[in-house]
Amino acid sequence: MVLSPHQILLKHWGYSSFRPLQEEIIQSVLEGKDTLALLPTGGGKSLCFQVPALARDGICLVISPLIALMKDQVDNLKKRGIPAAAIHSGMHADEIDIILGNCRFGNIKLLYVSPERLTTEKMRESLKRMKVNLLAVDEAHCVSQWGYDFRPPYLQIAGIRSIIPGTPVLALTATATSKVVKDIQKRLEFKEEHVFQKSFERKNLTYLVLKEEDKLKRLVKIVSKVKGPGIVYVRNRRHTKEIAEFLQKNKISADFYHAGLDSKIRDQRQSAWINEENRIIVSTNAFGMGIDKSNVRIVVHLDLPDSIEAYFQEAGRGGRDEKRSYAVLLYETADILNSRHNLSLSFPELQMIRDVYQALGNYFQLPVGMGKDQQFDFDLSAFAEQFNFQPVIVFNCLKFLEKEGFVMLTDGIHHPSKVFIKAGKEELYRFQVEHEPFDHLIKTMLRSYSGILSDFTIFSEPELARRSNLSIDKVISSLQHLAKLQILDYIPQTDKPQIIFMQARLDTNDLSISPENYRDRLKDGEKRLEKMIGYAETNNKCRSQTLLAYFGECNTKRCGKCDVCINRNKISLNEMEFNSILEMIKPVLKTKPCSMEDLVVAADPINEDKIIRAVQWLLDNEKITLDKERRLRWR
Repeated sequence: MVLSPHQILLKHWGYSSFRPLQEEIIQSVLEGKDTLALLPTGGGKSLCFQVPALARDGICLVISPLIALMKDQVDNLKKRGIPAAAIHSGMHADEIDIILGNCRFGNIKLLYVSPERLTTEKMRESLKRMKVNLLAVDEAHCVSQWGYDFRPPYLQIAGIRSIIPGTPVLALTATATSKVVKDIQKRLEFKEEHVFQKSFERKNLTYLVLKEEDKLKRLVKIVSKVKGPGIVYVRNRRHTKEIAEFLQKNKISADFYHAGLDSKIRDQRQSAWINEENRIIVSTNAFGMGIDKSNVRIVVHLDLPDSIEAYFQEAGRGGRDEKRSYAVLLYETADILNSRHNLSLSFPELQMIRDVYQALGNYFQLPVGMGKDQQFDFDLSAFAEQFNFQPVIVFNCLKFLEKEGFVMLTDGIHHPSKVFIKAGKEELYRFQVEHEPFDHLIKTMLRSYSGILSDFTIFSEPELARRSNLSIDKVISSLQHLAKLQILDYIPQTDKPQIIFMQARLDTNDLSISPENYRDRLKDGEKRLEKMIGYAETNNKCRSQTLLAYFGECNTKRCGKCDVCINRNKISLNEMEFNSILEMIKPVLKTKPCSMEDLVVAADPINEDKIIRAVQWLLDNEKITLDKERRLRWR
């Protein structure tokens, strides 16, 4: 029996109603329409493709750029009894074959795929034999060259539409300017433009920007005053620990998190924060994607983000329960200089990028023309030391190579050990008879792990050693030998970051990085950063209005509670009165210096006291200055 979207929502998620726009988006894709959904962070984007996937026969193909996010979503769906799987770069070929087979036979309802994996011949051939009911493109801003996180592999997505004709596309993002909105639909070959956009306005979220010389002292005051869970974002991994310890010394429950920590430690700290064993988590921007915590009361940025898109997404993790919450940006003049310097570092010279790529091939002893889809554990510090590179330069070179689709650098995600006995039953029996030393171990695995003959099974080497009464070293060496003999596939656990070659290693002379593309990206990065700096330094326009205008919402009202609005409110003028006075006196002040009396005449017939209060506010906020002759000038 096919269930309705409402029945599916109640059965699997326990909700009796959808959030605003979710139902309309779901209905649109069920009607077969290409659809772009713009929902703010925490707006429930995932349900917009998960529900229709279950409401129709077939499988939903989900394109996602982040392995950790795919892993989390698949785990969450399985917990709800929904068959889901993920295929991404670096997986064992047999593991991919089993998943694709299950998809073809209708045993999977949602398949998550990285954009790089989508273009392989094996995937394209498999798609021809699948009944794909929906193509969902998550983080769809990545498809646009004007998007803040443009990824060239996303440009290949439209190429599979001819393989799955008649399948609608649902593109989803939380952050896109009007230019990016149009570009997404063009790049994904929408039959016609069709957008659902929930206002990005967050009425329960108060934005504050404070220029502070002693940011840590102010941080303590803020998190002491605002009760409830919070996130403090910083750029530097070392600072996460220092600031968490500073908060602890000030009797504030806090811990730190960044991608360089062991994956088990990251999971423990994330869980401790979600369960409110720790109130504040101090983190780099590695923290937050896919975390479902609705009652974050405070999000503080101690460093300037690189773009308004990034800031808006991170700040938007506060107050998803629609209760009063705060997003605070603390900055000082030096931060602006540091941000511009960091941007220049993130665009290494093209020759340096080529040198790092050449060194990678040598480091892993990979011949030219080999290595496609191969993955290697990667210690960035050891690599940088061996080749006499600066670690930060190596990291930025790798990120550039990743965006160009040559390699991928993964965070240290915990991948548990897996084993799959691929020998047929008769072949396995003969092997056990002929190789008695392995018989006991194989029997123990067959008894211990159901499904090991049909799929990769998660297991623990120490546990298998205990059950088979063998040493751990003996178990590992035996599994490695059995893998060489093609009796089974064995994937040891790893927590380390990895380098994955998305293409076969190229000769450095063939490493094609367009200088024009490089310059365009740099200019685009500079524009985004300057917009972010402008947001921080502006003190005469409502914070919410500034953010919303960036995303194309220009006719919004003042929020009345940000730092700018609070200052404005102190002058006892409403917005209409203040804007009327500004419209009259600004052109005059831009033309020539004026006395207060000149401005009173220019703004006639508005009450003189109101004009004086407006001028005083402009002086306090450094929009106008007073010269030696006490004449007013526009800055």
